[in-house]
Amino acid sequence: MSVSTLSTSAQNYLKVVWGLGEWSTDPVTASQVAAKAGVKLSTASDAIRKLTDQGLIKHTPYGSVSLTAEGRQHAVAMVRRHRLIETFLVKTLEFRWDQVHDEAETLEHAVSDFMIDRIDQLLGHPTRDPHGDPIPRGDGSVDMPAAVTLAATTPGGVRIERISDEDPELLQFFAERGIAIGDIVTVVDGAAFSDSRELHRDGAAPVNLGPSVTSSVWITRLP
Repeated sequence: MSVSTLSTSAQNYLKVVWGLGEWSTDPVTASQVAAKAGVKLSTASDAIRKLTDQGLIKHTPYGSVSLTAEGRQHAVAMVRRHRLIETFLVKTLEFRWDQVHDEAETLEHAVSDFMIDRIDQLLGHPTRDPHGDPIPRGDGSVDMPAAVTLAATTPGGVRIERISDEDPELLQFFAERGIAIGDIVTVVDGAAFSDSRELHRDGAAPVNLGPSVTSSVWITRLP
């Protein structure tokens, strides 16, 4: 069954549950789902209950929220749509990386699976979207990079793997400083007790990042 047979609301909630667990091993809660979806807890709880009845979500009262096998299949299909659309907008239509999230949120519900497959083919089957998030394959498999947040790393050479697209202003901040996905930088601890990090690159001024930002940047260590 195609994800297109689900309501827009169901598509959104499944994608939200997937997204909350994609880069974290912590249990997903109904409160987190509500906050991510921008709705009241009671509204999210009703939606979770309906999706549980449909066999797409597993949830017990006051327990964690997770996807069933069928729910995961649909969630991954929506994530694939979203990230391929974002990549298409940046690579083909020359959108900036801070402009594509809201556009993709709208378009992902309107496109067909056939169109998404054609976009994937046109782009050469990209594996990562403009923000570094992995793009699921058509069979639902996903290659997650072994990345950790900048906040969790120690000083040394790293590769920037992902920058969260939750805040367009943060993406603009990095773009203005010439920092992009795949860049190699040296991490240096910031001032004592500040929990900050500095990114150093040859020929460029250091970029100081506070704790609210270092938790939104994922890196891998260089050998």
